Amino acid sequence: MTDVRVLVTGATGFIAGHCINELLQHGYAVRGTVRDLATADVAHLRAIAERTGGSLEFVQAGLGADAGWAEAVDGCEHVWHLASPNPAGLPADEDELIRPAVDGTLRVLRAAAAAGTVRRVVMTSSSDAIVHGHERTDVLRTEADWSNVERAAAYPKSKVYAERAAWAFVADQRLELVTINPGLVLGPLLHAEQKASMEVVRQLLAGGLPAVPRLNYAVVDVRDVATAHLLAMETPHAAGNRYICATPSLWMGEIATVLKAEFGARGYRIPTRRLPYWLMWLAARRDPAVRLALGYYGVPALVTAEKAQRELGWTPRPATESIIAAGDTLIRYGIVPDKGRSGNPTPTQARGTTV
Repeated sequence: MTDVRVLVTGATGFIAGHCINELLQHGYAVRGTVRDLATADVAHLRAIAERTGGSLEFVQAGLGADAGWAEAVDGCEHVWHLASPNPAGLPADEDELIRPAVDGTLRVLRAAAAAGTVRRVVMTSSSDAIVHGHERTDVLRTEADWSNVERAAAYPKSKVYAERAAWAFVADQRLELVTINPGLVLGPLLHAEQKASMEVVRQLLAGGLPAVPRLNYAVVDVRDVATAHLLAMETPHAAGNRYICATPSLWMGEIATVLKAEFGARGYRIPTRRLPYWLMWLAARRDPAVRLALGYYGVPALVTAEKAQRELGWTPRPATESIIAAGDTLIRYGIVPDKGRSGNPTPTQARGTTV
């Protein structure tokens, strides 16, 4: 057990839970921030701490106010900044998403710089800050690329502006910064929660789609994202770098094929026919979320994680493993109805999922 304390912001998040598990497994003391101590669902995190014998505590601090951040960073040597604004639905004004992302990031960084003990911040950004709005869609994007905010939707814009604000802030600070830019984060849930990144798998398993739109995703396992954060913190020369974390991209139809092969025998009717653009266009006239996705129809998400593999020694799992683990736990926690309930477990249920 080490006496090095790491602050994890947004502790109840999907990625954050796995990051806390990674830190506790490696003997670090963890302090997590939650918006409200009285209502935060942290039982699954306390269970991890009990299982590992690790040190875990929580403090109240939200991205929208200064209160609590000085106490949160006090005595910490590192900060993993994972918290991000989570507005209900699609905001009418993109500034409702962008402004809190930027202000919240700067609030965390100012507190970290003022603490005097924090040496490095590892910030969770996104491949969305890299791949969107480019005129050419056939180019393999690297950490040198940034999404074109003039042609990007609100969410990618928020990721670009927040990450650029972070880099600008540390330029004249002694604080070290590393950013992790994951693709579509799949993998096992730690408890019953609905996460936006898992919607692709949930909708395919739940039978909510008559056919599969031609959308493309650079998938990464949530456990590998957590490992990348640890490597980014422990690798001395990682300071000042961005790291894409993703496997080669898959079309949604390929994800559906993986799910059908694994879960079809359990009664899940998973579509594999392609949804034509014109039909998606008609649906987009009524559904703002579909309208947003329409702009990505047929556009590949081409990124390379070669830098993370070379400089950090990061090794991702195959995307197939992440997709199946996501499906297993969506069923296990009742987010998707379990159609395999019977006297005998199916082979997948018997195998379980390593969390």
